[in-house]
Amino acid sequence: MSTNPIITLNIGGTLFHTTHQTLSLTGPTSPLSSLPLPSPSSPPPFFDRDPDLFSHLLSFLRSGLPPSPSLLPSLLAEAEFFSLPPPLLSKLSLPLHFNPFALSPSLSLHLNGRDRISSVSVSPSSSVLSVAHGCKVTTFTPSLLHKSTVLTPLPFIDVVLPLTSSLGAAGAKDFPGLHLVNLLETSPPEVLHWAPHPSLANSSTVLAIGYSPNLLFSSFESCRRNSNAIVAFDLEKFEPVLEIGRKEIFAAEIDTAIPATKLSWINNLGLLMAAGSHAGPAGFSGYVKFFDTRANRLAFEIEEKNLDCFADVAASDSLLSVFKVGVSSGDVYMTDLRKIESFDNWTLIGEGRRSGDMKKKEGLGCKMECYEKNVFVSREGEVEMWSQAAMAEEEQRVMKRNFMGRGKGGEDKKKITQLAFGGNRMILARKDEMCLEVWQS
Repeated sequence: MSTNPIITLNIGGTLFHTTHQTLSLTGPTSPLSSLPLPSPSSPPPFFDRDPDLFSHLLSFLRSGLPPSPSLLPSLLAEAEFFSLPPPLLSKLSLPLHFNPFALSPSLSLHLNGRDRISSVSVSPSSSVLSVAHGCKVTTFTPSLLHKSTVLTPLPFIDVVLPLTSSLGAAGAKDFPGLHLVNLLETSPPEVLHWAPHPSLANSSTVLAIGYSPNLLFSSFESCRRNSNAIVAFDLEKFEPVLEIGRKEIFAAEIDTAIPATKLSWINNLGLLMAAGSHAGPAGFSGYVKFFDTRANRLAFEIEEKNLDCFADVAASDSLLSVFKVGVSSGDVYMTDLRKIESFDNWTLIGEGRRSGDMKKKEGLGCKMECYEKNVFVSREGEVEMWSQAAMAEEEQRVMKRNFMGRGKGGEDKKKITQLAFGGNRMILARKDEMCLEVWQS
């Protein structure tokens, strides 16, 4: 028998002839690569798909050259159906330009069940979108035309991060372990732990997840809530390689061990940003720390013990700046990461219209994210966007504000609870709604 036999396929009633070698290019997870060898007594395998699209997909596999741009969206959906690997999917993806001034609502993504949405995240490597709701994780392919929902052992998920098109990390504030979840089918996950003490093994909970090109970061807190640390795992074997910024509570000084609730990797500086805050009898307090993971040392720390501690904070790799929204005023502040070692105070951007009354907690519940050269802040049912204006002097920065997210006619919409970005899209989740709102430019 030939080492490269001819395979016949029935695609929507049309017969296609190709070789086993060509179909093997679809990768080990594709049904096309695991077809049985042909026999005279068995009919050709049948797939209920569009034969015209499959013809273009087969040509792409044979030549490696994508078709005309007008066919790419449909062909990408076809490639996702046949589970082609991410390198081939990326060749079929249109180069997406994110224009924040052209964002408009394009579609709603509905989820299974009635659980509220607790976390939304986009993978930087595979562009898949993962959503945590209840004990479930729903993942959408880059085209958003296909989705899979899997159950996890966690009764409730607080944070999820897709690492690849088929693997994600999930954790919860009240249940132990960082769970590595198969995003395509329900299966027992591998669980990663941090043990602050041998007697407390396999009991620490997860408050935040982050990533760098080589490492997966998780912010752990002990089950007794008296110690915490950030643990870095390598992305190949998922073995712990670093314990970062371990803290313990001493006596009644709870401020000495506030856990990190947000992790962001600043690739241009090689720094991990970790931020955490706490509301106590004396008000809000917190910190923003920057760790050099290569030397495993704290590079710089901003302490937040003023009346306007951050409600949320975000780092921009493109602008080399870190931004915060004040919990009391609701104002937006920034500081230049290139001058972080000489930090004295945050710089207010905009007019500071809310800073008059510090008792109203105008910023409480606001979400903040940076994407490309823009900063986005949720304000109840709308999104406030800050963009850097071009100036003659390079060192001078002026940020301009715009609003988006209101309903037609200006009517109020429900409060935004989650904010995520990927490709040319902004993804919103709103309070008590079992669907995602996708805005595209």
